Amino acid sequence: MASQASVAAFADRLLAEGRPLDLLVNNAGVMALPQRSVTEDGFETQLATNYLGHFALTARLLPLLRSGRARVVQLSSIVHRQGRIQLDDLQFETAYKPWPAYAQSKLAMLMFALELDRRSRANGWGLTSVAAHPGYARTGLIGSGPMSRSAVARTVLKSLYRPFVEPFFSHSAADGALPILMAATAADVTGGAYYGPRDLREMKGPPGPGKIEAQALDPVVAAGLWAASEALTGVTFTA
Repeated sequence: MASQASVAAFADRLLAEGRPLDLLVNNAGVMALPQRSVTEDGFETQLATNYLGHFALTARLLPLLRSGRARVVQLSSIVHRQGRIQLDDLQFETAYKPWPAYAQSKLAMLMFALELDRRSRANGWGLTSVAAHPGYARTGLIGSGPMSRSAVARTVLKSLYRPFVEPFFSHSAADGALPILMAATAADVTGGAYYGPRDLREMKGPPGPGKIEAQALDPVVAAGLWAASEALTGVTFTA
């Protein structure tokens, strides 16, 4: 997902097959990389992997998604609460900060889901566009992100944080998948919905409706983000 060429090649294969798609879950992600890096396309890595790749893939697959009247699920995060869309510096070229860059990418995913729902309704695309987040799931994101560069941090993560601290605030990767599965398969899901765990400020617990923060609901910023994303990727939503 960090490579626009790879995204295009995959989409082209599916388009050549011509089979309608009834479900797309955009899930790939990296978290809080300690140092700013860029992809082969020159995009900041978190924005590229967590958001721009999914934006381009969804756009390229739109004909097949329309044919299947698909449900499209974007993976956001509870960290979207701290996110802000920096339309004047989306790629943190001025001053890179790992967590704000991550939070922006996950806010972008939630806003993408909501804006896709608006545009599907306006244009008659027939999609059910929703978002979900896993809460605090015990996956490899922390170890391969914020803890990846420091030997001391990795030792603390393995010997102290993982066995004694993390279990109180998190749940398993399997439990973290449940809100995504609900968003993807539940019969009563409607466009613009958002799902996550229900307990401990949505960090863990059974799946259900999640809270969307106010900044994610701004249609003007969402339209600006959409335009910027089209400009960066060179891909438009043409059915």
